[in-house]
Amino acid sequence: MSLQPGLKGEASTQVVYENTAAAVGAGGVEVFATPMMIALMENAAWRAVADFLEEGYVSVGTRVDVRHLAATPIGQRVRATAELVEVDGRRLVFRVEAYDEEKKIGEGTHERFVVHLQRFLERLK
Repeated sequence: MSLQPGLKGEASTQVVYENTAAAVGAGGVEVFATPMMIALMENAAWRAVADFLEEGYVSVGTRVDVRHLAATPIGQRVRATAELVEVDGRRLVFRVEAYDEEKKIGEGTHERFVVHLQRFLERLK
């Protein structure tokens, strides 16, 4: 595994009704939902390291500590970024942020662990 701090990833989406708080049951407001922002941040972190893992290995999310700073209405694009800031064995820590077209809407940290996919799936049986 050749993971070093400084690796970066990005993911983006457009706010549509299906990813609003109203649609996901996280409130009745038609703005980008916090759970969807977190999912976008996780995707950015996954992308940061996916190409650097040995064959047969993946990273899985284990911890999220983020603040949702501002609401984003339907129609705007949202972009999440992740930077690997710590590697502790199989444990990876990322600084994550999210932005809409006008401002920063979220920030925090996200932790992932590197696992062997086949062994991980076998433990689920």
